[in-house]
Amino acid sequence: MTIGARVFKTGLAVAIALWIGGLLDLKLPLIAAIATVVMIQPSIYRSWVQVLQQLQSNVLGATAAIAAVWLVGSSPLAIGIVSVMMILLCIRLKAEETIGLTVVTVVVLMEAHGLGWPLVMDRLAALLTGIVTAFVVNITIAPPRHRGRFVAQVKRSQTQLSLLLRTSVSNELRENVFNQELAGLKGQLRKLEDAYDLYAEERVVRKVSRADRARLLVIYKGMLNALERGVTLIEAVEVHYFPAASDARWRDQVDRQIEALCSYHEQLMWKWDGLLKPGASSAAPPPESSALLKAISSAPETTEEGRARLLVVASAIYAYEERLRRLDKLIEHLQDRRDGATEDPERLLGL
Repeated sequence: MTIGARVFKTGLAVAIALWIGGLLDLKLPLIAAIATVVMIQPSIYRSWVQVLQQLQSNVLGATAAIAAVWLVGSSPLAIGIVSVMMILLCIRLKAEETIGLTVVTVVVLMEAHGLGWPLVMDRLAALLTGIVTAFVVNITIAPPRHRGRFVAQVKRSQTQLSLLLRTSVSNELRENVFNQELAGLKGQLRKLEDAYDLYAEERVVRKVSRADRARLLVIYKGMLNALERGVTLIEAVEVHYFPAASDARWRDQVDRQIEALCSYHEQLMWKWDGLLKPGASSAAPPPESSALLKAISSAPETTEEGRARLLVVASAIYAYEERLRRLDKLIEHLQDRRDGATEDPERLLGL
């Protein structure tokens, strides 16, 4: 088991918050540690948004807590009622992520009021210490690099996709192994979507960098769409291929087309890494699958049900191929903007 950057930063932020609490002679530095655990986010942008939301919600929570103490006192029932009210207010403000720390603010301030105002201010200072500490640690210590993580996950997913596509038509893997691998691939795609969203949320200051980054996002979205179409093809083969592909001629055509698309997808990733020469013949796209669709549609020897099933598979092949061809054009367009043919495209974008 490896320790990720976010786990490490959470522990570091807790330690720093406790240390600062000791330096400031806070009565209960544990509150600062609790705040840091809540505040650590997977991206710098989300950290900034979380800081703004937490400050807004906690100011409201502190105001409500102090007002409630003056009006109804600090009994357990009063604390519970104010906590419910703050939860509803956070939901109304669409700041659900701040609910936990806001309720903590209400509880610690109302509970401490009977011990005097100095203790109330001490606990409020502890909360702010934790919020600021977590934000500073998150943006200075190993800031999240979602771009590199996204590309690495795309490559791993593409390798697993090719394996499953090739074995889906040959039916060589055991069924339980195939299902486990397919479930794992779908899980990777969900993580890829999250990684893409995190990278898309990041903000760029320079106008030129924003334009280049927008082009890169389009390519990344193309990579993700191609993988999703590949998974759709696997599912179509699994459900419709074997009941319909009794004719060896169709099996051979479908097998050849899927094999060609797997190779094409692999070569596109090589092209993205700059491993292929411009115009290399190995990166040429496969024959268009529209011919396969026409042939199946007009096949007189195939039953109506078999033709319908084969058309589902051929349509999935066509959709996968269309995504790959579009990704190829996007990569070519980016390479045309490059001065050299051997440099890393992402480094040339200055990102």
